[in-house]
Amino acid sequence: MAAMDEEYEEDGWINRNNQPVAAGAGVAGIVGGGGGGGAEEEADGHDEPLENPQEVLGECLSKFATNDYIMEPGIFAQLKRYFQAGGTPEQVINQLSANYTAVAQMANLLAEWLILAGVRVTDVQAMVENHLKDMILKTFDPKKADKIFTEEGETPAWLTEMIEHHTWRSLIYRLAEEYPDCLMLNFTIKLISDAGFQSEITSISTAAQQIEVFSRVLKTAIAKFLNHPDDGATAIQECAKMVCHGQHTYVYSQVLIQVLSQEPKGGFIMKRLAQEITKYALKNNHNVTPITMALNSARHPQACEALTSMLTRNALNPADITVLYRNYSSPEPPPIDLIRNPQFLDLLVDSLFKVGVKINQEHKAKYIYLLAYAASVCETPGKKGQPKGHRNTNKDELKPTIQVLLGAATRLGPRNNNTKNNKKKMIILLLTVN
Repeated sequence: MAAMDEEYEEDGWINRNNQPVAAGAGVAGIVGGGGGGGAEEEADGHDEPLENPQEVLGECLSKFATNDYIMEPGIFAQLKRYFQAGGTPEQVINQLSANYTAVAQMANLLAEWLILAGVRVTDVQAMVENHLKDMILKTFDPKKADKIFTEEGETPAWLTEMIEHHTWRSLIYRLAEEYPDCLMLNFTIKLISDAGFQSEITSISTAAQQIEVFSRVLKTAIAKFLNHPDDGATAIQECAKMVCHGQHTYVYSQVLIQVLSQEPKGGFIMKRLAQEITKYALKNNHNVTPITMALNSARHPQACEALTSMLTRNALNPADITVLYRNYSSPEPPPIDLIRNPQFLDLLVDSLFKVGVKINQEHKAKYIYLLAYAASVCETPGKKGQPKGHRNTNKDELKPTIQVLLGAATRLGPRNNNTKNNKKKMIILLLTVN
């Protein structure tokens, strides 16, 4: 509103900063059907001595003949070209004044009348801004916007001013959603993020266009999860939805969270977040199992392959369970995080306790062992002097947990005529472990 208050008096051709008088001129230039030559702005000082003077005069006069060309950002550069080509002041003054319709000034006048009639200033401002937003949304031309942006050579002053106001930031978000390939909009999103407004960028597709912007939005989402434990479910849902936007966002985010999970302080919270994100991805039919396995078990291909096979099919089988059992009952077992996979644990619990689910009784002890191992074994990083990557494993609670699960599985699990014999076999197998 304030920008439209300036009038073109005799000293109004050039303001203090040698910029167009109307602050909205830059916006008008990227709206298709606006004044004539916003996209043709040229930098001062770039003379074209080889140009035909008559062609230059004709080109300039055609631009001066468009409505309100005096409001365009390129007016001063075109005037310079016109006079250098031999144009006369009288002709250009007649052209510009004859085609001056004063749209911005008329808008100001109507706004003043509304205020005098008793309408609140904030309401008038909202009316003007909303109408301008609607017009821009209808007529925005991404190609013209990119052309203006590249010809500027630097960040336009009007763009920096725009992002300071929430009204215009919200407009940029909507345009960026509709025109994801527009260079000018993507750059503006980065400017908004650099200015500290990344929490406003709720559109995932908008944030995912640039790694710097996405990183800030991801940081904000993780911070919200950490700082609002009472609303953890909602925070996890929002974070998971953003991370699962695409393959690149999922891999990038999970790698970052995996690194954070190695920290001694709060690492377990990051592990929980990573698991919830994986669970959300699977629920939405994204096959992220290979990525999850690669992050947790690159040094243990056998266990990784067996677990990947079952998770991909979402079903357990004795052969793969045997491979995992053999690996986790060895002197150097794989990381426990590998089998602390929510999907795998759900499958184990269902196979042992869900009514109607039948498993091979000869392998039941292995199912119990893996579930007990995941629930009770504690791992700590190796101390100084130990090989890199070494983990100290505490199995003090493993056998008691096996006994509890064995009793529960016997009482609650599927019944058959060989329950006593199977229980005896399981006890012998489980107690001989390690």
